[in-house]
Amino acid sequence: MAMDNPYCTLQDLKDVLRITDTVDDSLLETCIESASRQIDGHTERIFYETDEESRLFVARNSYECETDDIATLTRIETAPDGVAFDTVWEAQEYQLEPLNGYTGGIFRPATLIRAIDEELFPTIGGEALVKVTGTFGWTSIPTAIKQATIMTAGRLYKRYDSPLGVLGFGDLGVVRISRLDPDIAGLVQPYRRIQFA
Repeated sequence: MAMDNPYCTLQDLKDVLRITDTVDDSLLETCIESASRQIDGHTERIFYETDEESRLFVARNSYECETDDIATLTRIETAPDGVAFDTVWEAQEYQLEPLNGYTGGIFRPATLIRAIDEELFPTIGGEALVKVTGTFGWTSIPTAIKQATIMTAGRLYKRYDSPLGVLGFGDLGVVRISRLDPDIAGLVQPYRRIQFA
């Protein structure tokens, strides 16, 4: 089975689980892909790079336009009249933020375009009048995201040993699987997308 944009390899997971045979490879790959998409949902972003495409955005105001994660930027166009995307921005008319690609000590792709010259973003009635062409997402998978994927996929795989959520019985009674692993939450928390109102 070919996995779709996994954040770790099959061998990464097998090494952690100490699995040396190929009997459960298909199941393990399903766990990896599920874990990868679970992390996408939790962080509200993707950690792989898309093919080049155009996406539409609504400017926050005349000077700022929040976007999806921009891996590479090819072109910015706006529709000042609310109809045709006939204004192409030059490189000196905008800056991508976060500046220098880092915030909180972590590399991040650009998620904001700021107008810095004469061009302004159109803001007619909250319409999507900004077209950004490029690739979106992250150019490489952060180490913490890879680790969180391995741990989450391992949990999903081991969950088959406890179909009712019961891991076993101890001296104090039933031992249940917790809903949220604090280590996984700690790994992905710095990568959660912060949405501005």
